[in-house]
Amino acid sequence: MNAIHEVFPYLRVRAAADAIAFYADAFGAVELFRLTEPGGRIGHAEVRIGPATVMLSDEFPEHGMRGPSDDVRTSALLHIHCDDVDDLFARAVRAGATVVRPLTDQFYGERTATLRDPFGHEWLLGSQIEAMSAEEMQRRYTALFNG
Repeated sequence: MNAIHEVFPYLRVRAAADAIAFYADAFGAVELFRLTEPGGRIGHAEVRIGPATVMLSDEFPEHGMRGPSDDVRTSALLHIHCDDVDDLFARAVRAGATVVRPLTDQFYGERTATLRDPFGHEWLLGSQIEAMSAEEMQRRYTALFNG
């Protein structure tokens, strides 16, 4: 079998340069590089958020490539697992993220929140608050449905 080396999220956004600046402010992203057309549109850029590389570009409607719209939620989100979710949450909100789901302690041992960035992409932020086995997680999950 052919070995897979990495999987990268690739975001299409309106105003990619602004998105790069937002990701730096909100999540501490570091820009690795960008390819810019003579007219200023970003054809490809890469940022590092923690250990992960996220790729992004401006929209290219002439090729059917568009970012999320204001009236439709994205079908995927990016999960940032961090040491201090309360701090990262506050930082992202200060940078301009919108709260989709507030900080909440979850049955599976994480404290999480979901945010939408100004470009329509959603981010699940989380920190571990309790270590547990898969069996304990399943027990708690089942208990949610059994009242």
